[in-house]
Amino acid sequence: MWKQLVGLFKKDGLCEEAFQESLDMLELCRSMFCDAIASLWEEGALEIDIYARDRAINRFERDVRRKIVTHLAVSTKPDINTALVLTAIVMDIERIGDYTKNIVELAAVHPGRFSGGELAGEVRGVEGLVESIFADIIPTMREAQVDKARQILGDHQIVVGRVEEALQELIAGRALVEHSQEAVVAALYLRYLKRVSAHLKNVATSVVNPYYRIGFREKGAS
Repeated sequence: MWKQLVGLFKKDGLCEEAFQESLDMLELCRSMFCDAIASLWEEGALEIDIYARDRAINRFERDVRRKIVTHLAVSTKPDINTALVLTAIVMDIERIGDYTKNIVELAAVHPGRFSGGELAGEVRGVEGLVESIFADIIPTMREAQVDKARQILGDHQIVVGRVEEALQELIAGRALVEHSQEAVVAALYLRYLKRVSAHLKNVATSVVNPYYRIGFREKGAS
C-alpha cells in the first residue's frame, strides 16, 4: 500500500510537495531530539531555540494540510486515501516535536546536569533505541521499506518494555531512593522517550497498514 502511495505522491505536484514536507518535518524533529538529549545530560544551557523549531514544525503541518485540501479541491481525480494518510502522519510528527520540547523544558528546570544515577545505563539504552528509530524512519518512509518499518515496530516494543521496567524500579523504591530530583527527571524523561517512540511507531505503521489501521499493530502480527 505505501509503495503505491509513494508512487502517487510523485505523480501529483501538491502531494509530492506535501510528502516531502512530511519528511522535512521528521528531519527537523530528529535534530531537535538530538539537541534535547544534549541539553539534559550536558552541563549548562545549550544555545538552542527549541521553540523556533517547534513553530517551524507547526508551520510544516499547516502547509501539508493546506496542500492536501487544495489537491482534493482542484484535482480532477483526487486521491482521498493519500490525503488521509498524509494528514494522519503529520499529526504524529507534530506531537514528536511537542515531546522533544518537553525534554528541553525538563532540562531547563533541573539544576545542573542529569546523571541518571544507577539508572543511567538503562536510560541511555532506551535513548539509543529511540535515536536508532529516528535514523531509520526517514529512509523507511521515502523508500517504502516494509521490513525496516516492521523492525521499527519491534524496536518500539523493546522501548516500551524497558521503560516500564525502569519505572517499576523507581516506583518500588529500588532506584534513586535518596535522589528525588533525579528520580522525578528520570521518570518524566523515560515517559517522554516512550511517547516519542510511540509516535514514530505510528508513522511507521503507515508503511505496513492501510489508513484505518495506522497507529495499530499490523494485522496478523504476533
